[in-house]
Amino acid sequence: MDHFPIFLATAGRRIVLSGGGDAALAKLRLLLKTTANITVFAPDAAPEIENWATAGKLTLIKRSMEPGDTMCAVIFYAADEDAVEDKRTAAIANADGALVNVVDNLEDSQFITPAIVDRDPVVIAIGTEGAAPVLARAIKADLEEKLPSTLGTLARIGKTFRKMSYNLPFGRARRDFWRDYYFNAGPSAIAEGLEAVQPALDALLDDHLTREARVGHIAFVGAGPGDPELLTLKARKALDEADVVIYDRLISPEILELARREAIMLDVGKVGFGPSTPQETINDLLVEHGLTGAQVVRLKSGDSTVFGRLDEELDAVTAAGIGWHIVPGIT
Repeated sequence: MDHFPIFLATAGRRIVLSGGGDAALAKLRLLLKTTANITVFAPDAAPEIENWATAGKLTLIKRSMEPGDTMCAVIFYAADEDAVEDKRTAAIANADGALVNVVDNLEDSQFITPAIVDRDPVVIAIGTEGAAPVLARAIKADLEEKLPSTLGTLARIGKTFRKMSYNLPFGRARRDFWRDYYFNAGPSAIAEGLEAVQPALDALLDDHLTREARVGHIAFVGAGPGDPELLTLKARKALDEADVVIYDRLISPEILELARREAIMLDVGKVGFGPSTPQETINDLLVEHGLTGAQVVRLKSGDSTVFGRLDEELDAVTAAGIGWHIVPGIT
């Protein structure tokens, strides 16, 4: 990964762009979605840019950029569509300390602008490190079709309710509440009208506050031959919900990437005639985390019921009174 994806705070900050043609227009249509203070330098700006300036959406300065013009700018776009001028303005912005993007010039850019699916405040950024913009746009189009237009509204209402959710214990209890809101109560309420969402949130919180905490549970999951596309839907769901993942040596990195970032990842791999985790230690880990109320995935290569000393692990968690289920894998 040559470019690390981040979301940059732009509220009230300065963004500068040099250029007034098609490349500038393409970037400005995106930048105007932010709450940044945008300044454009262009001796000859397109009518749309003129109109945006007249409407107070940006500041248009009708001249070429000069040293000092990008002072205090957080990012800068060189969009003059002229290699010499882009190089000149990029050098000015670099000297002023701004992050620089030269349109259609990956090599001289310090950052790239991804394809974006906008359901503000839900924003999905899709990047290919400049290798395949057409592919990024295709993925964007696919997501645009799948994500409901009401998603942003639900997220905005949910954001105002976040402090109320702090009445729930940190961790799984809050995740269960928000999962219930975004995938069940929220969509059902908004279908009845915007005014129905807030009462639904209040009722949902009351419901979750009176619920008993989920007990610990172990999912013995078969990871198949190592290809994430061959994981079953149940296996993916278990990984998505897991608080703890206890995995074998042969589990591929691509499959481990599917676990939640906050999940505890425990490598208990065994190597023939090499360093290995004793089976008793694995049993103890399953019981230890299960008794804390964690949702645990015991991830095994292939099918979880073939080899892997599954019987011993089942005996250990059963003796501790911890619930379990098996998710078979493709072999």
